[in-house]
Order: sequence, then structure tokens, then C-alpha cells
Amino acid sequence: MASRAKKVTFGALILFAVGALYALFVTLTHKGVPCVFNLATGLKCPGCGVSRMCLALIKFDFAAAFHANAAIFCLLPLMAATAGRLIYVYIRYGALRDKASEIAVWIMIAVLLVFGVVRNII
Repeated sequence: MASRAKKVTFGALILFAVGALYALFVTLTHKGVPCVFNLATGLKCPGCGVSRMCLALIKFDFAAAFHANAAIFCLLPLMAATAGRLIYVYIRYGALRDKASEIAVWIMIAVLLVFGVVRNII
């Protein structure tokens, strides 16, 4: 169990470091990773605006974060709860899957698909 906790902690630190470096890069250069879906189709994918949303959240600008990507902004508590549950299940039992988390992920996928269609119609 302790080795799984160490793996999760190490992974979280790596993820945080990569995110911090990307945020610093975008802040300094004003250039981010372009959306391939948007470049190919001219439409916004469900994830378009996530970088701007994260940068706004770092500044505690919740209105700008919501405007950048409303669906993911609203799903953040469910995403955090699902990630927390998966981490708990992995550390405690060594399992990489959990029925409740799978249901939550499918719900989030459905919401994002609907959002992706609606945001391009409006």
C-alpha cells in the first residue's frame, strides 16, 4: 500500500510540474498548444479553452474561467471527486477501476459531447 501511495504522489508531482511549466510557458510567450480539431474543422471541441480556463483559475478569475470552457469548469468538482475516489481505490485495494468512477466518467463524457455540439450551434 505504501508503494502505491508513493507512486500516486510521484505522479501528482510530475503532473503538477508539467502543468506549472506549461502555464509559465503560455504566460511568457502567449502561445499555447493549438486544438487540432479546431484547426481541421473550424469548430470548437469540448476541450477548447481549457488552457485559458486553467490560467484564469490560477488567477482566481472564475468568471473568465467559466467563459473559457463552461462545461469543464462546471464538471471540475465531479472530476476532482472521481479522481480522488480512483486514487483512494488504487492505494487501498490496488484496483485501477471502480464502478462508481466509471459511471461518473461516462456521465462526464456525455455532458462534454452535448456541450461540444451545443457550443458550435449557438
